[in-house]
Amino acid sequence: MAESEHSPTDIITYIGAVLGVLPILYNTIATLVALSRIKRMLRHSKLTALTRSDVVNRVIEVELPRYAVRPKDRLEDRDYWTLSRHPSMIPGGSWTTFNWRMNVIGLKTQRIEYADQLRQPQVEVAFDELVCYLLDLGAQPDPHGWRLLRSSGLWTPVGCTLMLAPDGVHKALTIAPLDGSDGHLSLKITWTSPWTTRDHSYLPPYWVRLYPPPPPLTADDQPTTTDPGEEDSKSAAERRDSSEPLQKGAPSTRKQSLDSTHAQATSNARHPITCQITADGIVTAVSQPPSPFPLPQTLYIDHLRLRSPTTSSPGAWFASIATAYGTSSQTILWNYKIPDAILAFARKETVPCGVLVLLGMVDDDATPEWDSTKQEPDYGRKLDAFSRQQREQREAMAAEARMAPAQRAVAVRERAAKEAEGRLRDLREQMRVRTERKEARAMDALQSPKWDAKLVAEHSFAWLVKKGEMDERVEGVKEAVGSLLHRMILDGEFAAKLCAMLDRLKAWAENAGMRKTDLAVLEEEQVTFAYATLLVAIIKNTSTALEGSVSMDLQESLRMWRTVRLG
Repeated sequence: MAESEHSPTDIITYIGAVLGVLPILYNTIATLVALSRIKRMLRHSKLTALTRSDVVNRVIEVELPRYAVRPKDRLEDRDYWTLSRHPSMIPGGSWTTFNWRMNVIGLKTQRIEYADQLRQPQVEVAFDELVCYLLDLGAQPDPHGWRLLRSSGLWTPVGCTLMLAPDGVHKALTIAPLDGSDGHLSLKITWTSPWTTRDHSYLPPYWVRLYPPPPPLTADDQPTTTDPGEEDSKSAAERRDSSEPLQKGAPSTRKQSLDSTHAQATSNARHPITCQITADGIVTAVSQPPSPFPLPQTLYIDHLRLRSPTTSSPGAWFASIATAYGTSSQTILWNYKIPDAILAFARKETVPCGVLVLLGMVDDDATPEWDSTKQEPDYGRKLDAFSRQQREQREAMAAEARMAPAQRAVAVRERAAKEAEGRLRDLREQMRVRTERKEARAMDALQSPKWDAKLVAEHSFAWLVKKGEMDERVEGVKEAVGSLLHRMILDGEFAAKLCAMLDRLKAWAENAGMRKTDLAVLEEEQVTFAYATLLVAIIKNTSTALEGSVSMDLQESLRMWRTVRLG
């Protein structure tokens, strides 16, 4: 039998070599399998990534882009209301449920061993835009979650619910773990197609719709009769006017341009205006005419922009009033915070009731007793003085009858002069007494009991309707405020005048009340004053409703966390 060619030493060496290679083969196979699973996960999630593998050390590097996202345009992008066709199933990719406008802001490299260790990088998104988007889709805020976030911040428990689905049961936005959030608030989103209960026909959050005052009555509402001859002459004039543009070229073009501008301004005054109120005040105002003019027109709002944090600017007044107007209706504005100084002013009792009586806006019987000059006229004293004058006149005339003609003429002239002087003296005395009583009554009015904004607004509204400054078809203070805001956007001079009156009212509240000079201002600008009281009342009504509500918690949280991580 032939001797074996391999010695035991060689066999042991071969076996040792094979056993030494097996771990490398195992790591290679395991790494390739994990890499294949990772690539399949990335491919199913429609993600572009750079992958590298170290088969010896069994390490896989995955380089994924990091994004900053924001919701798409509400009107131009159809997929604003739909979910993504290929949402990511990788942990950390809940944000891919929706369609976003994305911008790459960096790369994140992960060193992993198994496929289930893969994490999709969180995206950066403005917190207010995220909340606005979910509200627009139909989500509801969870009061408990927002209160907890406002008080606890980063220590808010993981899984705490901030937004609920429209059914009020399922969770839509929750607190996520802080892994990889770099100190930012980390959130997770969940959404399904049946939860989207709104569309573009609804008013988006942070927007408010302002309606114009009722249009004037038309000829159909007020029929009139015309003379047939006048109608014939009118139609002849119309035919003549219609033929003039055919004879004159350039003037007709200018006339058409002016007519077009006037027609556009008239159209804006008749149609509702929707304006967007953000943390920076009003940013957009759009007039939406009905068909056949479906394109919205962006309006000029530079006179109402919030350029400084001062509460006396027209931008601050408009944003505060529009926020109050929107908050008290179905449109809830949480983004703009009404300054504390304006809220404190609206809560104060500012206007003395006696001033409203002097202005003729309130009946004296509707106010508490405040006029110390009110007393019954002294008819007895006036009757005695009149009787004395009549007796003296009769005695003088009897004495004149016994005189010679020449003396009688002199005596008559002297008596007439004396009576004229007496009448002038009595008139001056009456004017002095009347002036003193007026000044005393004005002082009493300034010191009279003060009424709150709501009561003053009720009387102001009734007075405006009575004077024809407000259409009687306007139903209540709230609708009147909407028409005033509508006019403030279109009429910069009116807005400036109204905001100046609001500044005066606020100054009176901060400087221990009105003075005589202030009363003179109100007498000159009584209509503007009445308008201003309506605006103050709408802020007061909202300030009491906001205290302790979810809107305050949400507003403070949005101010605390400008940018969050969504994963």
